[in-house]
Amino acid sequence: MENHCKKIRCNLEDGPPTTGMEHLPQEIIHDILSRLPISSLVQFKCVCRAWRALAQDPRLINLYLSTTALTNDPCLILHCDFPIRNQLYFVDFAAPEEGKEKVKRIHAPFWPMMPEFDVVGSCNGLLCLADSLYNDALYIYNPFTRNHIELPKSLKYPDQEVVFGFGFHPKTQEYKVVKIVYYRNGHSGGYPRATRRQFYPQSEVQILTVGSCEWRSLGKMSYQLVRRQSEALVNGRLHWVSRPRRYNPARRLVSLDLVDEQFREVPKPDCGGLSRCNYHLVVLKGCLSAAVYCNYGRLEIWTMKEYNVKESWVKQYIVGTHMPKGLKQNLERPTKIWKNASNGRVVRILGLLKNGELLLEYKSRVLVTYDPNLGKFKDLTLQGLPKWFQSMVHVGSLNWIDSPTDS
Repeated sequence: MENHCKKIRCNLEDGPPTTGMEHLPQEIIHDILSRLPISSLVQFKCVCRAWRALAQDPRLINLYLSTTALTNDPCLILHCDFPIRNQLYFVDFAAPEEGKEKVKRIHAPFWPMMPEFDVVGSCNGLLCLADSLYNDALYIYNPFTRNHIELPKSLKYPDQEVVFGFGFHPKTQEYKVVKIVYYRNGHSGGYPRATRRQFYPQSEVQILTVGSCEWRSLGKMSYQLVRRQSEALVNGRLHWVSRPRRYNPARRLVSLDLVDEQFREVPKPDCGGLSRCNYHLVVLKGCLSAAVYCNYGRLEIWTMKEYNVKESWVKQYIVGTHMPKGLKQNLERPTKIWKNASNGRVVRILGLLKNGELLLEYKSRVLVTYDPNLGKFKDLTLQGLPKWFQSMVHVGSLNWIDSPTDS
C-alpha cells in the first residue's frame, strides 16, 4: 500500500493527471478557469505542477482580470489594526456558499519586517502597503500567491503627511506608485499639534515605476488633497479630491495621468454636494462615481457615464438612511482605525454586486447590501468578520509584476 501511494504521488508530480482536460483546446480551458472565484482558482493550482503552470499562464491571468472585473462579484480585502498588530482578511463574494465561512485571514509573509501598515492601493490583484510606524517602507503584495517585493526608499522629510496612489496603465504596461508629500521645514515646536497636523506649506510629488531603482520628483503639488489614498483608477488616471482653501472653498476632482504624469482637473457633477466634507469617490462598472452625503442621512451616487465629459454625469442611485443591527451595540472606538480612510463617515459605498445590489460599509464595523430597485437593506452576517475593519474592493488574481508585459 505504501509503495502504491508513493507511485501515485510521483505520477502526480511528474506529469499531468489524466482528467481529460489536456484534450480540450487551450481557449476553452482558459474560458472555464476565468469564470472560477479566486479561492477556487487558488485550490486548482495546488493540484499538480501541470495545473499550476496552467493557472499561472499570463494569457489566463489577463483573461481572468478582465472577466472578473466585468462579470464576477468583487473580493474585499479587510484591513484590521485593532486591538493589536495589523491583520488582513478577505471576503470572496463569488465563492460558493460554505455556510457563513466567507471571511478568511491572510497570513502576510512580511509581518516580521512591517508589523504595522496601511493598505494604500489595490490594482490588478496586487496590494500596495505602506509602513505606518516609520512612514518609509513600501511593499507590493499579492495575497493569493504570497509574492511580495519591497520597493526602494524615497526621500523622507522630518515632519510630513503623505497621500498615496497606486495604479497600472494598459498602454505602457507599467505599475506606478505615487507619493504626494506635504511637509514643513525648520523647527515647528511653536505650533500647536493640531495645527501642525492640518497645515503643511510645502509639497513634493514623488513617483516610482515599479521595477525601477529610483523615485523621481514631479515637483510641487498645486492642490491640497484630502488626506486619503486615491479611491478611483479610471482610464489610466488616479483620482483624488482637493481640500477647500480659505479663499477658494470649492472642492475639485484631481487626476494624475499615469502615462504623461500630468495632473488635470476632471469636471465634477452639478450636485452641489462636492463642496461638503462628507463624500468619496468610487468606481462602479468601470465608471468614475462620486458618493455625496445629503440632508437627513441620504446618500446620492453620481456616475460619469463618459469619462471627462461633464454632461455625462447622472444621478445613478439614492440610498436612504439605515441603522444596521451591528451598530446598535456601543463599542469603544479605536483611535488609529478611525484616523484612517473612513474619516468618521457613517457609510461608504464599496461597489456593485453582480445582482445589481450596492455593497456598503457602515462605520468600519458592518457590511450591508442595498437593493436599489426594492429599496431594501440587508445586513451581512459573516463568520470571522473582525469587530473593526476598513474594506477595499480587490480583484483577486494570480497576477504578478511581470505578468501584464508577457501578454
